[in-house]
Amino acid sequence: MTIEISTKELLAARTIFGDDLPLAERFVHHLATSGIERGLLGPRELPRLWDRHVLNCAVVGELIPEASRVADVGSGAGLPGLALAIARPDAAFLLIEPLERRVNWLREVTEDLGLKNVEIFRGRAEQAIGKSDVDVVTARAVSALSGLASLTMPLLKGPGEVLAIKGRSAGEEVEKAAKIIRRLGGKSTRVETVGGDLLDEPTTVVRIVVER
Repeated sequence: MTIEISTKELLAARTIFGDDLPLAERFVHHLATSGIERGLLGPRELPRLWDRHVLNCAVVGELIPEASRVADVGSGAGLPGLALAIARPDAAFLLIEPLERRVNWLREVTEDLGLKNVEIFRGRAEQAIGKSDVDVVTARAVSALSGLASLTMPLLKGPGEVLAIKGRSAGEEVEKAAKIIRRLGGKSTRVETVGGDLLDEPTTVVRIVVER
């Protein structure tokens, strides 16, 4: 199956993935076939796999420090976890997903792509605490920030950062979650956009800096 990609999207993909663009293309193929067949994504997402999903996630890689250890909460269809693992082969990723069918799919895709920087943990985020000493936690479309903070921040044993991919309500979510973020060790929280020079619609990220 050939997935359409615009000239601008292709340029962005080449910039983000570099020599590993063929891996990103294979990942998109998996999303378009078995990902939709197994209900990880809806069929209406097919024309938007590159811009709305893969590039939208992968561009967040520019916020991850070199050689970081990253936990991705609620990996689902590998968004953002697998997209970031392809874009950032220097970093190590722990994909956390509780549902067996999604875990099986993630394992199949990871094996097919030959990704050596990915480990998959089947379970809830709270069950993964202490399983890996991570520097960064990522998440996308998991829950409102007030609930997401309690799922992600405890995964950081020491100082680190949470990168939560959010939509237009990010600012409101930050206000509502401010108290719990402070209680969990959040030093600062800010909303940023990334990929504005590459994507038609840049990605909105809530960055929570944690110090303990």
